[in-house]
Amino acid sequence: MPAVLIPALFCFVYPICLVWAAISDLRSMIIPNRLSVILSGSFFPAALLLGVAPLSLAIHTGIGFAILVLGFAAFAFKVLGGGDAKLLAATALWFNADGVLAFLIYTALVGGGFTLVLLLARQTLQIYTPTLPQWLQTLLKPKGDIPYGVAICAGGLLAIPYSDLWPLLNKLAG
Repeated sequence: MPAVLIPALFCFVYPICLVWAAISDLRSMIIPNRLSVILSGSFFPAALLLGVAPLSLAIHTGIGFAILVLGFAAFAFKVLGGGDAKLLAATALWFNADGVLAFLIYTALVGGGFTLVLLLARQTLQIYTPTLPQWLQTLLKPKGDIPYGVAICAGGLLAIPYSDLWPLLNKLAG
């Protein structure tokens, strides 16, 4: 088995979990806890197998913890859902300081745009909602929640090139 295969498998967990979170949040307004556990738990084997230095691992862990604390503060003020806070932290764990900044900026930009589109859709598509599937009816409720897992997914995928794991995986493959 090539040396790159095992870390690559772990690294594929990252985008799969993000897409799973987006779909789950869109369909049910719930991001399962096990998803955040799988996402954060997969980081450590991937990082170790890619040769991430212990200090860098500590920085990643600190970033993930800081985002978790900030996310729970946002949850306490009803700005963010609990699943969103956990997903943000689990995703942030995969980035160093520069990468997490890119991730948060992309997430905020996509989140703002997605929220505006969703609010517009809620105003203009109300006459069609009774004929739509239940999950879409829920999504289009005039005062419904915003499934921010979609923005976190997009931000996390767009920020992949800013991850310090990406060059290590490329170096190992080459």
